[in-house]
Amino acid sequence: MFSQETYINRRSRLQADIGSGVILLPGNDDSGMNYKDNIYPFRQDSCFLYFTGIDQPGLTFVIDIDNNREILFGDELTIEAIMWTGPVETIASLAAKVGIKDVRPTSALPDFLARARSSKQPVHFVPPYRGDTIVKLSEWLDIPVAAIPQQVSVALIKAIVRQRAIKTAEEVREIEMAVNTTIDMQLKAMELAAAGVTEIAIAGGIQAVAIAGGGNISFPVILTVNGQILHNHPHDTPLQNGQLVLCDCGAENAMRYAGDLTRTHPVNKKFTTAQKEIYDIVHHAYQSAADAVKPGIRFKDVHLLACEKLAEGLIALGLMKGNAAEAVAAGAHTLFFPCGLGHMLGLDIHDMENLGEEYVGYTDTLHKSKEFGLKSLRLGRELEEGFVLTIEPGIYINPILNDAWQAAGKHTAFINYEKLAAYKNFGGVRVEDNFLITADGGRKLGRPFASTANEIEQLIAR
Repeated sequence: MFSQETYINRRSRLQADIGSGVILLPGNDDSGMNYKDNIYPFRQDSCFLYFTGIDQPGLTFVIDIDNNREILFGDELTIEAIMWTGPVETIASLAAKVGIKDVRPTSALPDFLARARSSKQPVHFVPPYRGDTIVKLSEWLDIPVAAIPQQVSVALIKAIVRQRAIKTAEEVREIEMAVNTTIDMQLKAMELAAAGVTEIAIAGGIQAVAIAGGGNISFPVILTVNGQILHNHPHDTPLQNGQLVLCDCGAENAMRYAGDLTRTHPVNKKFTTAQKEIYDIVHHAYQSAADAVKPGIRFKDVHLLACEKLAEGLIALGLMKGNAAEAVAAGAHTLFFPCGLGHMLGLDIHDMENLGEEYVGYTDTLHKSKEFGLKSLRLGRELEEGFVLTIEPGIYINPILNDAWQAAGKHTAFINYEKLAAYKNFGGVRVEDNFLITADGGRKLGRPFASTANEIEQLIAR
């Protein structure tokens, strides 16, 4: 937990921003894997965690703005339950640590909400993403399940985004801790990678690093020799010399803040000429984007800058042709880079994504594109000091997409399909780091870590 003052100030600002009504923040429950008592590792709802700091299942937090009350609803463990869990801190004790004085049993919540509704108080809640939460909201508020998405509070969404988007110094310290553990995970992947070792064996090894770091993974590990598949999770595929390993992984620390890094490295410790050429193009785009971020610039424009740098490199290599700016304007580069440059990072790996990308990554005047490639850009808005985000350009040579575009005669003025055929089994390259937007630019988070092709080769040679 942070200090009591931190949570009190967060809730006071939220209450002031909303102005009236009831704010309803359900926490998450335990979830059974294959029967009720065999549960997945618990993960608290990030909005509930941000405003209460309490990382326990079965709780719901309410702010009654009109009556200036904060209430935590939940049930203390019974003696029989403690026989299985051992002694645990009480809900009342946890609540006191974060300045919540009123704790009531879960059974009191339906009547409380019924009285609020009968008094015509608006009940504000954010989009739920778990089925059990949707059902509870339906029952508590007498709203059909299918109508829940239409009843969410845009005012509450925007108020939460305004707070959570700007990371405080104490939050940055937590994120940086997660980033450093993620670096350890990447180092373990490089250590374990060798011909004959399977993707899934390496993924298991790096998840162990995350757990040993005091938390867990912040998302399922992406580790693959088929890097052309954007989110290809590990399989029982043995690595072979001459292949590239793309490892995109993240640690979540004990406070639930996330890191998210990608490195691409050769199985046999040395890039081929073709691999290094592609890697250097990606790294140049990465560095250009990292140098460009600062308050006031639209991240969409940083994305397009990186796209132009990728296109320039691919034109120099002969895989594309023509003018880079014109190729990007036409969307030809998306054959190689069909996704976005980055996303917000914080308590969620895609921070606040369940609240809606239109509120987190875009604004009332800047709307998300529907074009291939740009429609996958999660963050487009002007950057502000205190944002934490990822920068992760890549080049992905996907034979399925290549063949489809070539058969359709797509962008033949910009793509050299004949030369591209020689790269059919290349795979993909991505480089990703995490950045804090400062007053005059961006600061890469975490301790120094190899990112250029030469640095990668030197590191894995050791």
